[in-house]
Amino acid sequence: MSKWSEQLLPTTMVGSYSRPRWFRQQLQGRDVLDAFKDFEHHEAYLDATSSVIRDQEHAGLDAVTDGQMWFDDLHMGIGSFFWYWFERIGGFDPAMVTHRLQSRAQGRDRFAMEEAGSARLVGPIEPGPLRMAYLWSLAQAATDTPVKAGVGAGPAQLSGLVHFEGGPVKDRFELSQALAELFNQELLDLQDAGCSYIQYEDLGAWTPNLTGPGDFPWVCDTVNRVMHGVHSHKAWHFCLGNAWGNRLDALVQGGYGAILPHYYDVDVDELVLDFACREMADAELLSDVPEHLDLGIGVIDVRNLEIEQPEQVAQRIRTVLQHVAPERLTLTTDCGMKQLPRPVAKGKLQALVAGAAIVRHELTGA
Repeated sequence: MSKWSEQLLPTTMVGSYSRPRWFRQQLQGRDVLDAFKDFEHHEAYLDATSSVIRDQEHAGLDAVTDGQMWFDDLHMGIGSFFWYWFERIGGFDPAMVTHRLQSRAQGRDRFAMEEAGSARLVGPIEPGPLRMAYLWSLAQAATDTPVKAGVGAGPAQLSGLVHFEGGPVKDRFELSQALAELFNQELLDLQDAGCSYIQYEDLGAWTPNLTGPGDFPWVCDTVNRVMHGVHSHKAWHFCLGNAWGNRLDALVQGGYGAILPHYYDVDVDELVLDFACREMADAELLSDVPEHLDLGIGVIDVRNLEIEQPEQVAQRIRTVLQHVAPERLTLTTDCGMKQLPRPVAKGKLQALVAGAAIVRHELTGA
C-alpha cells in the first residue's frame, strides 16, 4: 500500500463538482471524442474543468478532481453516475425505465428509486468509449496539483439496476463479471497514463443488506476483479446514497458497522466513507479497521446547503482521531458536490481545508 500524500491530514473531495452555470453543453450519450469535434463544446469543457480545479486549488485541497464535467445533467442530480456507463457500454438500451425493484420500495427510498430508474440489457456486453485516461489527462494538464480520477458507479452497483431482456448475460453475477473486465481496463489505462490516485465508486457494497450475507463474497470478488494489476493508490468509496440530497434507508440499514468487516481484505488501499451527514455517528467502529487500510473520512456534509464553520469541521476531525491515527487519515467530503450551488461548494471546500489546518496545528504546532 502506498499513501498518496506525505501531508499530514491531506484534503481532497470525492468526485463530482458543481457545473459552472455557463457550461450548458451535454454529451447525451456520445463518445467525448465525437462531442469534442464541436470546438465550442471542447473549449467549454476544458474551461469548465479548469474552473472547477481552480476552485479546489484556491480552497487549498491537496488533491483535486476534474469535477466529472463529463457527467450530464440527468435525474437524481447525479444520474450520470449510472448513465455515463449504460450509454456507452454495448448491450444496454439508452432509455431509462422503471427501477427493477420499484414495487418493493418503501418510505423515502421510493423517491430515490424513481429518480435512479433502470436500464434494459438487450444484447451482449461490449467495450465502449469510456475514455477515463483521456479525460484524466485533460484535467492533469490543467494543473500541477495531483488529480484524483473518480471512476464509477461500479459493476456491483450497476448490475443491480438492470432488466435482463436479451443477449447472453442472464443475471447480475454474469453481468458484474463482464463489467469488471471493462472497468479493470479503464483503471489500467489510467495507471499507464500516469494517474497515481484512483477513487473507485461502487455502492454495491451495500447490496448484501437486501440480498443476504451470501453476497458479500460476490462483492469482494467483483471489486478485486476491477483492481487486478492496478498499483496506483486505490480508494473505494461507497456512500449512503444521494438523490438530490436524500439518503437511502433500506439499502444502508445498519450503517457501515453492518458491512465494513466483510471488506477488510479487498484489494484496495483506502476506504472512503460518509460520516458528516450523520454528525460522525458510529465513528468508534473505525477503531476496528485494520491498519493496512487508509481511511478517507467525510467531514463535510454535501446533502445540505449549510457551509460549515472551520471549528465545526475541526471537531468532526477530532472525533475521528479518537479512533484513527492521523497518518492513515485523509479528509474529504462525504460524497460528490454536483448537486450544490457552486458558491456553496466553494465555501464547503474552504471550510474543509481550514478545519484540517486547525487540527494539523494542534498535532504538530506547524
